[in-house]
Amino acid sequence: MATIFRMIPHSLRVAICSTAFVFTLATARAETDYPLTEDSKPHAEVPKGELLKFTFDHAKTFPGTTREVTVYVPAQYDPAKPACVYVCQDGVQNNAPVVFDNLIAKKEMPVTIGVFITPGRVKAPTANALDRFNRSREYDGLGPDYARFVIDEVLPEVEKKTTSDGRAIRLSKSGNDRCIGGSSSGAICAFTAAWERPDAFSRVFSSIGTYVGLQGGNVYPTLIRKFEPKPIRVFQQDGSNDNNIYGGDWWMANQELERALTFAGYEHEHVWGDGGHNGKQAAAVFPDAMRFLWKGWPEPVKAGTGKNAMLNEIVIPGEGWQLVAEGFKFTEGPACNAKGEVFFTDIPNNRIHRIGLDGKVSVFVENSGAANGLMFGPDGKLYACQNAKRRIVAYDESRKETVIAEDIGSNDLCVAHNGSMYVTDPEAKKVWLISNGAKRVVDEGIAFANGVRLTPDQSLLVVANTKGQFVYSFQVQPDGSLAFKQPYFDLHIPDGKTDSGADGMTFDTQGRLYVTTHMGLQVCDQAGRVNCILPKPQEKWLANVVFGGANFDELFVTSSDKIYKRKTKAKGVLSANEPVKPPAPHL
Repeated sequence: MATIFRMIPHSLRVAICSTAFVFTLATARAETDYPLTEDSKPHAEVPKGELLKFTFDHAKTFPGTTREVTVYVPAQYDPAKPACVYVCQDGVQNNAPVVFDNLIAKKEMPVTIGVFITPGRVKAPTANALDRFNRSREYDGLGPDYARFVIDEVLPEVEKKTTSDGRAIRLSKSGNDRCIGGSSSGAICAFTAAWERPDAFSRVFSSIGTYVGLQGGNVYPTLIRKFEPKPIRVFQQDGSNDNNIYGGDWWMANQELERALTFAGYEHEHVWGDGGHNGKQAAAVFPDAMRFLWKGWPEPVKAGTGKNAMLNEIVIPGEGWQLVAEGFKFTEGPACNAKGEVFFTDIPNNRIHRIGLDGKVSVFVENSGAANGLMFGPDGKLYACQNAKRRIVAYDESRKETVIAEDIGSNDLCVAHNGSMYVTDPEAKKVWLISNGAKRVVDEGIAFANGVRLTPDQSLLVVANTKGQFVYSFQVQPDGSLAFKQPYFDLHIPDGKTDSGADGMTFDTQGRLYVTTHMGLQVCDQAGRVNCILPKPQEKWLANVVFGGANFDELFVTSSDKIYKRKTKAKGVLSANEPVKPPAPHL
């Protein structure tokens, strides 16, 4: 065949190859036509909203950028009542103002003000230079920045505007009254805003979403499966001829996201087609997407229940974080006694507090020596890291203080059933063993050795590295020394961070390890894998965690200026008690 082809004149060979290429390309990219429905077309009898436009050029989150903002105000809007909100990236898309006119008139969506935002640019200083195009950083990048930008900067700016007939613009602050959407990178941007701030956006429209490896979006299917479900409703659209380039396969990535949403129990809908990376099908289905996303309003969007086995073994539906106490400067070191009472430190205020079984908080010790980590021993005494005085002390029930070890840097500690004690010294990158009145270094080199705990059977010691990705595991030897050091528990690191922020830890009776991190409370199986993640109760440092309460089934966390708790199906273990062998993990 090749010989016959070479016998054909060169000009004819070129024509044949060109025709074959065009035919193949046309076949590969053949798409169904997606005509607009009547909901996307203007109708003379339907009241028309007004469009306002302005330039926003004083962003703090993305300094130096300038962008255009278009605001749609429906004819039915009454400033006496804050309106629902639809935020869209890349400006006006999918004939949204016309669709809103029609659906609002038919009462198929609430009175909604649309805010259509273009991506930012940093204008070039001269005609011979390029602008800095901020779209991918703003849209494809994960983390809370874009949500913060919209919530704290753009929407307040919108509320400074008035309509042509003098109506002031008032926007609802409730996430249940807010929807956010976009296409391509604008779609993942919309999902990220809701993911990071479900309190501000509970409804997401995603068209040809860029859930691929441009700036980390490919991690979402994994995170969705592991995180406790959030109150978010999602509508997805994509086509089988979408992009398949260096960052990934859009078509497969959208299906993977949809399967993750299904697994995790999210309320969602999707429409697949054979389109490419364009807005044809999205424009056609946009009215139905809005009907789905706003259905039942003003009933709130609720978090679902997924199929994550570990999460379901821990979480009680409807039991979230509850505030225990606030007004502190920096809380740390929670420890639980045999009764289930929880003690914690307020380091800058130089105090140790007690949370009684009745929930009341009292001061246990004044002038605590800037105590940080705490732990009860088998003798019933409360041991404390007095870092300001470089010593370890113990308090009995009468609050009498006894010095256990001196000249030792310390952050956190744990006490074994035999009375031996392990202490982390992050500044010196050391782990100490205190046993029989003597102290010695049993490990060196962890960048920031922080939380330290014994497994339920007390055969292993785990040490959190705040400045790294892993929690380290050691085997405890008969003389208390440590062997077989390994970076073992592999933690998730959020976008924009270079470390996990792993700090305090605790174990439950099943051998599951709970680690406070930047991303939330990450829960690992004994094989070192994060199986599920509980969200932080507030967007501040999550310092430490312990099981407490009369049944040891309440998780208490220290979070900057506050203490929170939540009831669980799990139960904690006290290292002061006899060792307990947990069940083996599924490998």
